[in-house]
Amino acid sequence: MEESKENSRYIQIVNTGKDLFWKHGLKRVTVEEICREAGVSKMTFYKYFPNKVVLAKTIYDRVVDEAYARFKSVMYDENITPVEKMQQILIIKMEGSNDVSQEFLKDFYQNQEIGLSAYVEEKTRNMWVEVIKDFKMAQEKGWLRNDFKPEGIFLIINKFKDLFDDEKLLQMYDSPQELVMEISRLFTFGILEREHR
Repeated sequence: MEESKENSRYIQIVNTGKDLFWKHGLKRVTVEEICREAGVSKMTFYKYFPNKVVLAKTIYDRVVDEAYARFKSVMYDENITPVEKMQQILIIKMEGSNDVSQEFLKDFYQNQEIGLSAYVEEKTRNMWVEVIKDFKMAQEKGWLRNDFKPEGIFLIINKFKDLFDDEKLLQMYDSPQELVMEISRLFTFGILEREHR
């Protein structure tokens, strides 16, 4: 259904869905629960979304698109240093993973029943096409290493989702977000030119 950005009920459903999905995952949250928390009827919910999976896709798209817009504005800001760019990109990443439960990560990235993992993989691939272009621009400007292969990083990062199944690794961190940030810090500062580290 076409999004009505001016409609407060639509926005309330999206925001409530995000809060509940981030906290409990998709599988455990019901349409009834979303409606109760959002203060809307089921009829209103179904006016905008045929089911909670479509709502989840809408939420995911919004979060990813907003984060990418922020990332791009940092990447092309000529008034900040490469190190400051990397620090701001880490903040964007941290904010994007705040309050995300392990249930959410499993439902979105691994649960084949729900059908979101293929959707997330496709969105990620499409987003990385753009991010790779941004990284290549940064290489041309001389603040990312020329020997750094953006395409290779995408393939490596894609393999990291398997780490979230490793209970021993997860026990070392207070939350999945802490592990995400640890990995992000390793990569983010490793791709800077030596003079900018």
